[in-house]
Amino acid sequence: MSRAEVLALLVTAPDAETGARIARALVEEGLIACANLVPGIRSIYRWEGQVADEAEVLLVLKTRADRCAAVAARVKALHPYALPEVVALPVVDGSEAYLDWVVAASRAQRAEGE
Repeated sequence: MSRAEVLALLVTAPDAETGARIARALVEEGLIACANLVPGIRSIYRWEGQVADEAEVLLVLKTRADRCAAVAARVKALHPYALPEVVALPVVDGSEAYLDWVVAASRAQRAEGE
């Protein structure tokens, strides 16, 4: 296992229920190993010429690097936002056993019939 194989993706959602629905679908479909939902974040951004200030939930998704495009596409399909945030960060180090698990657990079992 190469640490370059693992990414942490950041996705914001409007509320915990939406975040959990997206996270559960991605885990069930084998696209990600796991998701952490971080409540109580506040996002300030410019959208359609206005400055928005919104409460959101942050999803931290762990997956294989080669799953990034599929995860991003699935998030877009499941998400209520017109332009959902999907930002991928490389994992440069971590517990070798945990990173091995992330790689093994994000192999899209359902899609591959496993």
